[in-house]
Amino acid sequence: MTTKVQLISNIVGNVSGGASFTGIVTASSFVGNLTGTASTATASATAYGLTGSPNITVGNIVGTSLTLSGNLTVNGTQTIINTTELNVADKNIGIGSTSSPTDALADGAGITIYGSTNKTLTWERDTGCFEYSEPNKFKGVVETVSTGTTYALSAGRVVLELDVRNATTYTHNLTNGSVGIVSFKNMPADTGVSNGTTITVIFTQNSAGTANTTAATGIGTNITVIGFEDGSTVAGISTRALVGSATTVTLSTTASDRDFVSFFVHYTGGTNTTASSYQVYTTKNGGFRQGTVGV
Repeated sequence: MTTKVQLISNIVGNVSGGASFTGIVTASSFVGNLTGTASTATASATAYGLTGSPNITVGNIVGTSLTLSGNLTVNGTQTIINTTELNVADKNIGIGSTSSPTDALADGAGITIYGSTNKTLTWERDTGCFEYSEPNKFKGVVETVSTGTTYALSAGRVVLELDVRNATTYTHNLTNGSVGIVSFKNMPADTGVSNGTTITVIFTQNSAGTANTTAATGIGTNITVIGFEDGSTVAGISTRALVGSATTVTLSTTASDRDFVSFFVHYTGGTNTTASSYQVYTTKNGGFRQGTVGV
């Protein structure tokens, strides 16, 4: 016997087993799988959607493509994207996004490239630096050139302070005072790890050619290193630079000459507030002025 149901106006209770409906089905919730094809559109080329309260949970979406016209929020502990190409229109990608970002939360954030051994680029809070697990190769390097900060010392001499977090190349005009102390501020000091930083200062001699020109007043006698670790500045130390022939770096006696003085600050990885943990090497290439020969 075959029974044909022409109209079902209301179903109260549960429908178990297989059931097929043509038309619009409305319910407070669905348990099981919903399959089929929307054959009627509400507008041109727009199929019926799934709406209701409580929310509708979709286990799998199978198809050749999916386009979302609104915002997409994904909650969970892991998001896996299996694709051969990923294009992002946003030109600035945020990492470690949170409602209350801090340096402590950002510590170790970065990028991991998977391979036989993983390759990483991460930001480390203890040194305030980006750290690479692999060597770097650059076609060109552009350095920030900053002006050293000066503080009056005595007898017309100044403390020349160089903040390593701002730059590693500096300029200093000696008309602002002869240098009595060279101070390196925020030197990365990753406890237990030996590292070093090269800082270069371009000195311009004064109009009299008298600044830092003798061994007694040369550069390298008095060095201060103020370390940086774990997001804060640590107590500074005082030392003497290692200079050729155990003397000092003296500058050109010709007015307005320029001298390049390079300092290599080696942190040995010991206690970052102990003078013996730092070794400073100083060298000079100087007497630069406009050339006249062959013009």
